[in-house]
Amino acid sequence: MALTHETVVGFVRMPRRHVPCRTGQQGTERAAKRQVAGVGNNAAHKAHRIPALKLAGLMLLFRDQNRKTIQGGLGMSSSSASAAAQPASTRLVQLVAGIICMVMIANLQYGWTLFVLPIDNRFHWGRPSIQVAFSIFVLFETWLVPVEGWLVDRFGPRIVVFVGGVLVAIAWGLNSVADTLSTLYAAAAIGGIGAGAVYGTCIGNALKWFPDHRGLAAGLTAAGFGAGSALTIIPIQGMIQSHGYEATFLWFGLGQGLAVVLLSLLLRAPQVGEAPASTRVRQSVRDSTPMEMLASPIFWVMYMMFILVGAGGLMATAQLAPIANDFQIAKVPVTLLGLTLPALTFALSIDRVLNGLTRPFFGWVSDHIGRENTMFIAFGLEALGIWALGAFGHDPVHFVILSGIVFFAWGEIYSLFPSTCTDVYGSRYATTNAGLLYTAKGTASLLVPLANVLMAASGGWHTVFVVAAVMNAIAAIMALAVLKPLRAVHDRSVDRLHPTRLQTP
Repeated sequence: MALTHETVVGFVRMPRRHVPCRTGQQGTERAAKRQVAGVGNNAAHKAHRIPALKLAGLMLLFRDQNRKTIQGGLGMSSSSASAAAQPASTRLVQLVAGIICMVMIANLQYGWTLFVLPIDNRFHWGRPSIQVAFSIFVLFETWLVPVEGWLVDRFGPRIVVFVGGVLVAIAWGLNSVADTLSTLYAAAAIGGIGAGAVYGTCIGNALKWFPDHRGLAAGLTAAGFGAGSALTIIPIQGMIQSHGYEATFLWFGLGQGLAVVLLSLLLRAPQVGEAPASTRVRQSVRDSTPMEMLASPIFWVMYMMFILVGAGGLMATAQLAPIANDFQIAKVPVTLLGLTLPALTFALSIDRVLNGLTRPFFGWVSDHIGRENTMFIAFGLEALGIWALGAFGHDPVHFVILSGIVFFAWGEIYSLFPSTCTDVYGSRYATTNAGLLYTAKGTASLLVPLANVLMAASGGWHTVFVVAAVMNAIAAIMALAVLKPLRAVHDRSVDRLHPTRLQTP
């Protein structure tokens, strides 16, 4: 309400019959009214009373306006509190939905080994020929993630995960009726595309929704893929034995695909203000496009580090069974924590759990002490673990413990690198950019056969362990000596154009 001279005078002239007053005051008030109206006999007295009455009117108006403002402020405060609670619950839904989606696609990679022998017993194609399907799956699952990430950044996560769930169901449905290798390979390609769509989207969505806990959120999501198959290994084994691998492919494929399709309906990208920035690690407010990222030296440094750690870890972890057999300890009973299992079985059991736990753990650590510092610790631990496994792994107990350390210090690459990539290049294109970096996993897998070459050339596993340990040590040093200084230069260049969200703990 505008406070003008006419408004004030009009307010003062309003009769006050609704206000009860004592009899002694009525004559005085009537006289005041006559004076304000210009009908009093004392002009000087009238001129003296008008400013006082105007001031009284202003005070009453301000009192009314303040009451409305306070009431409105309380309402706005209540609405703001409700709005603040809404993003928190929404973020939790997005995270949980992404984790469950990852669990639903984990069997496509980690449960495949359970089907190889039954397929070979049925068709006698030979294990190498059947395992080509697995290589095709990994290739399509890894190298198409940038394309799927581009679709997510353009159209949102819901449609991409929905299609991914459909493809996952189709892939295992085809596996259930595949009677030729070409059909098996086609199903692997379809499954790889579907799994990559779900994996890349869920990781990217976690990166966007949780900039304040980016490492932890990415780690929890990646852990769903790394450890998710642990929940279904026994049911799949039981169904293969009781109903055959064909029925297992069909019903598990349909169930997993349907779950992903339904969960996809919950997914969406965050709106402005729904994802609070981190107060502990530097995050650029500038969103770099994929082409700008590819032109940045930081990306290629991270890509090289990803390959070094990924290949170095795979050279040790992918050869765990041959190593245990060559050390002649695979079937030696080991008792730890009240459990007694053959050394190799024990190692594989705890390694899968630790490989899942490491992703959120080191992601959480990186949210507090920084990405590069955490990389140095984790990659250094991996280097020591691989070297110690080669030096002391001939003892079955040491073999179980040290292989657990190797797996624990290796799986964090799937939370640290996506988080660092998004910190540097922004959230808008996070899914595409993280997908491009994720292709380093496929590149690293191409170097795994090098372990067999080194083993054959040297006549033992010692050289393999030394090379793998050195690769991780180089990556650890690069984290502090190369990546961290490059990020500092990059941040200063961005600061000249945009302020950065950086606060110290």
